[in-house]
Parts: sequence; C-alpha cells; structure tokens
Amino acid sequence: MAYKLERQKTDLTPYVLIDEENGYMKFEGESFHENVFEFFKEIREWLNEYLKTDFDSLTFDCELKYFNSSTVKVLLCMLLDMDGSDNCENITVNWITTKNNSIIIECGEDFEEDVENIKFNLIAN
Repeated sequence: MAYKLERQKTDLTPYVLIDEENGYMKFEGESFHENVFEFFKEIREWLNEYLKTDFDSLTFDCELKYFNSSTVKVLLCMLLDMDGSDNCENITVNWITTKNNSIIIECGEDFEEDVENIKFNLIAN
C-alpha cells in the first residue's frame, strides 16, 4: 500500500501532503516550529526510502511563505537527497511564491544553484 500523509497547517508548521501513489509532495504555509527536525523527521525518512525505489516521477510543490533557518537546512538536505538519487531526472521541484516575496525568491535561486540533476522551477506569481 502506498504511503500517504496529510498534516494540516498550524501557526508554526506548514500544510504537508505526501501522496506516494501519485508521486506528489506539497508543503504550503509557514514553517518556524521550534523543533523543525522532529517535525520533518517522518517526511525525510519516507523521502529517503522513496528515492531508493524505481519510481516513475516525483513532483514537489513547495509554497512556503515564511520559514526559519532550521527549515532552510531541512529543505536543502531534502533537495540534495533528491538531486543525488538514481532517479533524479524524474524529479520536479516547483518553488512557488509571489513576485513581491524577495526573500523566498532569493532562497529559491540559491537552492536552484545547489541542485544539478532535478528539474527546479522557480514560479513567482
């Protein structure tokens, strides 16, 4: 049975959706939980196992409006794990923000420079 996880956003944590059957992951909202590493632990464990499989595709829509430096570390680790996977050519990351959110745009540009093998789309609406 395919893994599925859905967590509703709170004041400190983002909405999270993982739908393994459809190769889809989404983060939306804000992330500045005191223990970000614990919050994302299950997600990172799933991702690392998924990346070892012969998956057809993975799309990750990341639409965070604000996040702390600990979240940046977690996101970078996740992106580097994706970028280093055997199936990296089947991974698309959509970094979604608004045109006026220069901090998130700049972070997305930095992440885009850090990855070489996955498709990274910076989308500023």
